[in-house]
Amino acid sequence: MKIVDEFTGRILEGRRYSEGLHQAIEAKENVRIKEENQTLATITIQNYFRMYDKLAGMTGTARTQAREFEEVYKLAVVEIPTNRAMVRQDQQDLVYKTEDAKWRAVTEDIAERHDKGQPVLVGTVSIEKSERLAGYLNRRGVPHHVLNAKQHEKEAMIIAQAGRLGSVTVATNMAGRGVDIVLGGNPEYLARQEMAAREWDNDRYLLFEMEPEERAAYEAEYQPILEKFKTQTDAEHDEVIERGGLYVLGTERHESRRIDNQLRGRSGRQGDPGESRFYLSLGDDLMRLFASDRIGRIMDRLKWPDDEPIAAKMVTRAIETAQKNVEEQNFEIRKNVLKYDEVMNTQRTFVYDDRHKILEGRDLKEEALAYVEGVVRTTVGRYVSKDVYPEEWDLDGLVTALGVVYPTTLTKASLEGHADAMEVTELIVQDALDAYERKEEQLGPDPETGQPILRQLERMVLLSMIDTKWREHLYEMDYLQEGIGLRAYGQRDPLVEYQREAFDMFQEMKDSIQEDFVRYIYRMELVRQDEPGRPRPQRVQASHGDGEAAAAPLQASTAGKTPRNAPCPCGSGRKYKKCHGMTA
Repeated sequence: MKIVDEFTGRILEGRRYSEGLHQAIEAKENVRIKEENQTLATITIQNYFRMYDKLAGMTGTARTQAREFEEVYKLAVVEIPTNRAMVRQDQQDLVYKTEDAKWRAVTEDIAERHDKGQPVLVGTVSIEKSERLAGYLNRRGVPHHVLNAKQHEKEAMIIAQAGRLGSVTVATNMAGRGVDIVLGGNPEYLARQEMAAREWDNDRYLLFEMEPEERAAYEAEYQPILEKFKTQTDAEHDEVIERGGLYVLGTERHESRRIDNQLRGRSGRQGDPGESRFYLSLGDDLMRLFASDRIGRIMDRLKWPDDEPIAAKMVTRAIETAQKNVEEQNFEIRKNVLKYDEVMNTQRTFVYDDRHKILEGRDLKEEALAYVEGVVRTTVGRYVSKDVYPEEWDLDGLVTALGVVYPTTLTKASLEGHADAMEVTELIVQDALDAYERKEEQLGPDPETGQPILRQLERMVLLSMIDTKWREHLYEMDYLQEGIGLRAYGQRDPLVEYQREAFDMFQEMKDSIQEDFVRYIYRMELVRQDEPGRPRPQRVQASHGDGEAAAAPLQASTAGKTPRNAPCPCGSGRKYKKCHGMTA
């Protein structure tokens, strides 16, 4: 089951609804239920673009968004004069009282233009509206093409030929942008279509995958076909110009003026003649939310008929004002999202820097020893404190907790003779560091590189820990952001609250990474798969969104002296007796 974008009509490959919604739809439709996708990384478009050292772009519709380009990307918008004078006629908007009256007027206008031979490009705001207009055109007997998910493969071809005599093309939000509409038709696309009919592979030719001999044969057959269609389209180009050029008809104003300008800009290319007009009704979303009351009262006062449109500058200005209001609202929403993502961006940079160090193969021994010391000091601090008399220290609990962290040689008796908390802490830290050195000696050097095997294991374990904990952190941050807006009811700034709690959660994630790393690294063992009498190593499994399990590059031994009720050293979150302790 695939999702179809309501506004562009395109299939969203690989996209799935979250929080069980997609599984519920799959169950309803009696198709195979797949596991939910797991978020591995997130970034906003703004922060993604700002990762580049240099930013630039070219578009015909940037002027309306100049403020956003300046504030978000620090980019100035410079207007370049057209190569040839624009002669397209942009007509006044026509506003009808009801939607049915508007659709009837749109259908009649399209039919008249089609009968005259003028090509028509119709823009709609959603697939539903495209299907509705298609129904009107079918009843009127007007041949047409509808661009939506059903025509996805033919999209570029249909748009390229939208300038032919009498063609009628209905597009949702101008799907197929990037393909030029040439009056009279595009000879190259027609020639490629003819070559495909002759069983030539156009893709292999365009991607330079053909051998020189095959490529020469393709070109020899292609050139005469191209010349034939070019002669045909050139003659048709002149006829289309005589009939007024491409007529662009918008069935509704979009929330953003940029989308309307993109649609309108398909006509009048390179000095060609053209015409554009938008049809609206008081039932349209934009009109209903912002401008229908005022215009509706005027129509009622004048007893305006349903099938008679209003075409006045006052109405056009009211619509432009409504669009500007919506654009401002959407811009504020995007700015607010960016403010929240700035918090995630700082954390993202920190995590990815650590991952790059690992993937580049850097020596992590210093970081590993720092993690060992930090985790050990934190563990000791829970049971031994300078603010508590030595007689009240929980040495039994301390020894048990240390056994979970690393294979300690210390016992309660060896610790009882020390009365200073700092002295006990340093003794245990040194014991942990000594155990780490013994672990390095036990594993020995890599036969190929001569480097200690523990250096490679450090990178493997830490990379696995970072990836696992970061995925969990992304889920928690999503849940935090969803409900943080409610803090405003308590007279607290949601953004400040988000920043504070996100910092605390990130600190917890880093502490968790260090703790799990230390527990794993001490229990790593090299086990030969073919060694007789030795059990095969346990492999840590990581669940992915596609339902398959990928083995992480870790082999953990759980044969240490782990208490049965302590957390399992493998990092599963379960007790040892219900995890690896079941097979011990």
